[in-house]
Amino acid sequence: MTLPIDTIDDIADRYDAVLCDVWGVLHNGRTAYPSACAALRRLKRAGKHVILITNVPKPRGPIPDQLDRAGVPRDAWDAIVTSGDAIRAELATRAPGPMFKIGPDDYDRTLWEGLNLTQAPISKAAFLAISGLNRDDETPADYAELLREAKAHNLDLICANPDIVVQFGDRMIWCAGAVARDYEAIGGKVIMAGKPYPPIYDLARKELAEIAGRIVDPARILCIGDGVVTDIIGANAQGLDVLFIAAGIHGEGLQTNGKLDPAKVDAALAQEKARATYVMAALA
Repeated sequence: MTLPIDTIDDIADRYDAVLCDVWGVLHNGRTAYPSACAALRRLKRAGKHVILITNVPKPRGPIPDQLDRAGVPRDAWDAIVTSGDAIRAELATRAPGPMFKIGPDDYDRTLWEGLNLTQAPISKAAFLAISGLNRDDETPADYAELLREAKAHNLDLICANPDIVVQFGDRMIWCAGAVARDYEAIGGKVIMAGKPYPPIYDLARKELAEIAGRIVDPARILCIGDGVVTDIIGANAQGLDVLFIAAGIHGEGLQTNGKLDPAKVDAALAQEKARATYVMAALA
């Protein structure tokens, strides 16, 4: 059974470093969660190292300013690792492509910068690449015909964000991982580097070693996240302890009468064959 805890302070002495998710844990896409930010600041003051590990499909460059605007203080973290960082190595090997790109130009421009990739229609593309849906009001079903055409041409799909959904303010929006999931369902080949896949954790450990000045014992690293199939399964695959933030993308679904329900938590984890070391409704 997953161990419920009241505050990160209950377990802080067991760890030297934290790999913490961002969306759904530290902010809702617009506004920071003060209690979560305070928790990370306490860890930092106690000498712990905090790496933010996010499936955002951008290189880390613009992320600190975005966190500033959301109200996440810079003294709550040491470094940031993104799915965008992790996937760029794969994209670079495929230059000049051409690629068929899915994702809003005003959002994902930095993902492709400097990679010398060209774009083409599906019929002439060497692969597909997706950062997200083109519009927030679309659903994965809107891409069904496009995916069938891509499969007919036997194209790989390079997915920069494995997340299925993400919280944005008071609503959930679909992410690139949902389209990748549908492509796999029809037999298409998908390549991803963000959580739960190893490349993003390799980057995080590299950042952590540079900050700590040493290789941190994996038994002293704690992952924190709200996504079962990304954060929790990713931590499981790396052999790392993990704190499940149950309210995140699950909202009140894992609560009963306004309180966290351990039975619902364990059922949700078991459904995905995942396991968490600890659970809290929200990081505090």
